[in-house]
Amino acid sequence: MERTIAPSNINGTLKAPASKSMTQRAIAAALLAAGETTIINPSYCDDSLAAMSIAEGLGARVKPGKEEMSITGGEELRVSKLNCGESGLAIRMFSPVAALYPREIHITGAGSLKNRPMNMIEEALQQLGVECTTNNGFLPITIKGPLKGGKCEIDGSISSQLLTGLLMALPAAEQDSTIIVNSLKSKPYIDMTIQVLEKFGIKITNDNYNRFLIGGNQKYKAARFVVESDWSGGAFLLVAGAIAGDITVEGLRSDSRQSDKSILTALDRAGAKMSISDNSVAIMRSDMEAFEFDSTESPDLFPPLVALASYCNGVTGIKGTKRLIHKESNRADALVEEFGKLGIKVEVSNDYMIVTGGKVNGGKVNSHEDHRIAMALATAALGATGKVAVRDSHCIGKSYPEFFDDLRKAGAQVYE
Repeated sequence: MERTIAPSNINGTLKAPASKSMTQRAIAAALLAAGETTIINPSYCDDSLAAMSIAEGLGARVKPGKEEMSITGGEELRVSKLNCGESGLAIRMFSPVAALYPREIHITGAGSLKNRPMNMIEEALQQLGVECTTNNGFLPITIKGPLKGGKCEIDGSISSQLLTGLLMALPAAEQDSTIIVNSLKSKPYIDMTIQVLEKFGIKITNDNYNRFLIGGNQKYKAARFVVESDWSGGAFLLVAGAIAGDITVEGLRSDSRQSDKSILTALDRAGAKMSISDNSVAIMRSDMEAFEFDSTESPDLFPPLVALASYCNGVTGIKGTKRLIHKESNRADALVEEFGKLGIKVEVSNDYMIVTGGKVNGGKVNSHEDHRIAMALATAALGATGKVAVRDSHCIGKSYPEFFDDLRKAGAQVYE
């Protein structure tokens, strides 16, 4: 679907979307818990729907509702083939969980997930004594447990999501386990995982993020779990306010462990006018200056940061581009190409993205079937000199299906 965004002034109050990352973790924990878990404020984006389907396939009973979702944990495998859609977290988190079952399970996916490497899952599970094979390092994955625990060593430089999966699964294994992690990135996401596990009665020992000790035979306890609003999705709304409006974004907790809360640091360095409370951020159009920012621990911020830097006077440097290769697209290349079409010079040098702020022109751009690229382009369009048409904008459903509706609520002119 192509959507066209016209230059617009936005104002009012919006609620940030529910966190898909936290929703998916809560679904996995609820699957493993005895009894009924209630998840308040769940995300129903495409990635969350994939997690719900997987949980049902692994034996849970899932009852979705508008404000809350109930999940009754289960141990009886219902299907032997699981589909993760395009969710990188689902494939890396549920593969170790699927290894708890003593039957052969096939895990597949769709779209860009078919092109993302899965070697690390295969290698980790094999170290733990699980039969696991991939298709030359790619999907599909075939797994046969049971996962009994033990010791494994993994590389955390590409993603922290496999570690999340192991931390979810190993407490339910018979034996104690130790995970050695080299070069872990996105540490706040592991903090989030441990936070969720604690809510479900699971204890993990984190030794400086390079060694994790997990007691075996722990019992997940059903819980009433409240999902935070998502700083990743909220970042686009905050940047939209700095570019084109005077808005308040509600639901963004100042005590959140989400790594993308660091968008506040980038906005502050750019000189954006903000007022921050415990649960909301008010932000208005500002004259902004170029800034330096390290996004290594928060790679999902690159797209909104490029949109922000496009409206800053001078040359902005954003570190961490090596984290962008294995996403829904090669995000570094996509940002260079698509913002270039709008007249913004974006370059990649070593591990840096360099953005020269200036006038954002109208034009036709492509999302590369990447939800965050689509939202970044639409956000930048709000202050452009002309209309911007975003091709394949339907991909926002992966994380933030209501994004364009929320922009309209704030007064943006969006045409389909």
